[in-house]
Amino acid sequence: HQNITSYQRWMDLLPSILKTKYGIYEKDTRLVSSTAYFSNQLMIKYNPSSGLFLIEEDFKDRGELTINGHELDETDIKIIKCLVSGKGIKISRTLLCQKTGLHRKTVEKRIRAFLKEGLISEPVCRFPNFFVPPNYILTYSLYEIKDSKEKVLEEIRKDPQAPIAIKIIHERYNLLLFGNYRSISDHLRWEESYRKRFPNSFGSASITYLSPEMTISFDQQIVSL
Repeated sequence: HQNITSYQRWMDLLPSILKTKYGIYEKDTRLVSSTAYFSNQLMIKYNPSSGLFLIEEDFKDRGELTINGHELDETDIKIIKCLVSGKGIKISRTLLCQKTGLHRKTVEKRIRAFLKEGLISEPVCRFPNFFVPPNYILTYSLYEIKDSKEKVLEEIRKDPQAPIAIKIIHERYNLLLFGNYRSISDHLRWEESYRKRFPNSFGSASITYLSPEMTISFDQQIVSL
């Protein structure tokens, strides 16, 4: 949402939208929700495809790996690694000229400006569920970092299992972290390793486990557009 007012108006209209589009009685459309607001200007780390690390590790450990019914081999891993890092993917200036009716030099100038100002990034392939590879678990966690905060954040910046991290102020929490894991047990081991390395740093935590199988709708472009 553009701002808090926009969000509140959307929530107010949601019952009538559900009734009109889906035939749900208005008495059943009042949603109990808990909302927190975070600024993407306080982003510490943004690497949605870092979960490829799990695919590579599992393939090395097992010698084989099947995802969504597809049996991966070394060539598949190499190709996926290139795609999620943007290698081999280019912006089609010709197509943009055709779609917009603009001159090629105009298109190229605008693209350079967009990239320079951080409005867009270079094109890459994303996993379908964006923050997590298929068949893996996504965690949405709020942490209270009490001590050695910069050391903890530096470690998280290097951690391939933490694709996104944001500084926040929400209740007692000051860090929002998205994580990629094979299982809940895998996440618990990950958290325990951090608590051992930084024994006086981690306080309270609120952790939500999200399974790709539970995804109802995910459109990577709808918010930005």
